[in-house]
Amino acid sequence: MINGNLKATYAADERINNNAYKTAFVWGFAALAALFPFVANDYLILIACQYGIMVVAVVGVNVLTGYTGLISLGHGGFVAIGAYGVTIIHAGLTALSVPAGLQPFIAIPAAMALAAGIGLLVGLPSLRVKGVYLAVATLSASFIIIFLIELDALAPFTGGKNGLTTADPSFFGWVLDTQREVYALIAACAFATVLLVQNLFRTRVGRAFIAIRERDYSAEILGVSLLRYKLTSFAISAACCGLAGALFAYFYARVLPEQFELLLSLQLVAALVVGGMGRTMGPVFGALVIVLAPEFLKLTLGALMGSTVEAAQIRAPLQEIFFGALIIGFIMFEPLGIAQISDRVFRALNRWPFARG
Repeated sequence: MINGNLKATYAADERINNNAYKTAFVWGFAALAALFPFVANDYLILIACQYGIMVVAVVGVNVLTGYTGLISLGHGGFVAIGAYGVTIIHAGLTALSVPAGLQPFIAIPAAMALAAGIGLLVGLPSLRVKGVYLAVATLSASFIIIFLIELDALAPFTGGKNGLTTADPSFFGWVLDTQREVYALIAACAFATVLLVQNLFRTRVGRAFIAIRERDYSAEILGVSLLRYKLTSFAISAACCGLAGALFAYFYARVLPEQFELLLSLQLVAALVVGGMGRTMGPVFGALVIVLAPEFLKLTLGALMGSTVEAAQIRAPLQEIFFGALIIGFIMFEPLGIAQISDRVFRALNRWPFARG
């Protein structure tokens, strides 16, 4: 394939952004994210924060499904663990008189560790089943998590169906009590998560994940421990979703069980399929589509029907139909997602005007 991409050294071959257009795109995206809170209104900040949280969660799904090849429909439960975990831990640290400025540095890693531990338990069936059976197992685990959150016996800790009021994080005295301030935290975590996970797959662990995805029996013959690496993949994936849940709790004033039910898990899978499974930029592109889709439907129905109760009732099922149509459409016509489309565009730009087609 002619791609106009000359590499004269090993260092050039190892670069993540292996041409000038990709580099310009990444740095341009970072500059836009840095300048965004200074020029955007509150509504756009809200959308951007939702997008950043979604990116972190979809990166977690990508680790498990995109790179390791293990299908999961229950990652909404891990997001719930992160959100409730960080809220409960904050309350406990406050009761222990831990300084507020230090609490996020304890609560966030603890919530991620809790989600990773639950991920290890949920990942145990992956040692015996795969495909649709594993998807059903993870979906069942998500239902169990939501059931336990709503359980009356645990209501003193989880708030039951009424949910919990979340804490405003304070970093060394800087209280993030506005959406714009929380946006800075979410953007930093989103960039760090994408970068760290990308570099994970340049290591022995990441290559083992990919080997399991391609052919697990062959990987085991070559010395890859399926027990170790499948559970590691589940733990890392759940930890990323736990981080997304912690950011979710910091952004919203209250967490409720219905925020983490089946629709959230389907949105995460839809975002990964649309963006591109097993691709670094897949979660970035896919989350953008999934977050903007409800806003597009809201504006469209608002223009056609106005801000009525009937329009709101129609929008909810249409949103699920839209997500399903997106998944089917991309599986049929572009199974590698938007990331593959962007690669074709970058390759065309890189070899222009010498080769076309």
